[in-house]
Amino acid sequence: MSGSRWDDLAVRLGSGAALVVLGLGAVWLGGLWFHALIAAICGVMVWELVVMLDAGRQRSQYLLAGVTAAAAMIAIELPPAFALPLLLAPSMLGLGRMQTGGVTYAVFTATILMAGYGMMALRDDFGLWWMLWLVLVVVVTDVGGYFAGRTFGGPKLWPRVSPKKTWSGAIAGWLGAAVVGLLFSGTDGAGLGLIGISIAVSMASQIGDITESAIKRRAGVKDSSNLLPGHGGLLDRFDGMLGAALFIVIAGQIVNFPPGVS
Repeated sequence: MSGSRWDDLAVRLGSGAALVVLGLGAVWLGGLWFHALIAAICGVMVWELVVMLDAGRQRSQYLLAGVTAAAAMIAIELPPAFALPLLLAPSMLGLGRMQTGGVTYAVFTATILMAGYGMMALRDDFGLWWMLWLVLVVVVTDVGGYFAGRTFGGPKLWPRVSPKKTWSGAIAGWLGAAVVGLLFSGTDGAGLGLIGISIAVSMASQIGDITESAIKRRAGVKDSSNLLPGHGGLLDRFDGMLGAALFIVIAGQIVNFPPGVS
């Protein structure tokens, strides 16, 4: 093994472990604790997004981050019909404040809030078990892709945007997600169809990851921020979860999700 391919592993594992402990604690507690964590994460991700797209908007960075966190925190307490406009309000507010990247800001901020709302609703409505399933699918996709990509290499997935991501890593992520789906398939009568759903969630996670890479490439930055040693910013760490959670929100209108749960 080449040391240069693994020189960031120790730092990634350390900060990653701290994130896992914090995240699992909030997931376990649920309710207000989980809502507060998700709202804070949404706010910080929007702050990072504004900094990447339009670094000159210093006042807007904090205003839009605060509005985003508040919108997420309030929306989950409202009936869905009234939560939806609140989830889109930070996107509308930011359009007039961005000198550059306004459309990208609006679309990605809406994605962040819809995904955050989806995660809170999943934990509230279906409990700890299904939230753990989602987290495991995303984590296995990321970890499997990291190790397989650096071990096997091979053709790049989209070298112009994300030169480190490979097809071997992507496929390893799908296989890992399939295993998670199989392990959870006996839950509440979910059945083997959960394997297919898990693979699709893995793909959505990878799309979220690549989308954020495209934004960074356009902004000319390596990381969304330097908040997390070895990982960059929260957007760098949670981009896959954004794609996965948003997919669950959409797919829940197409298939019975969680399968077997009435």
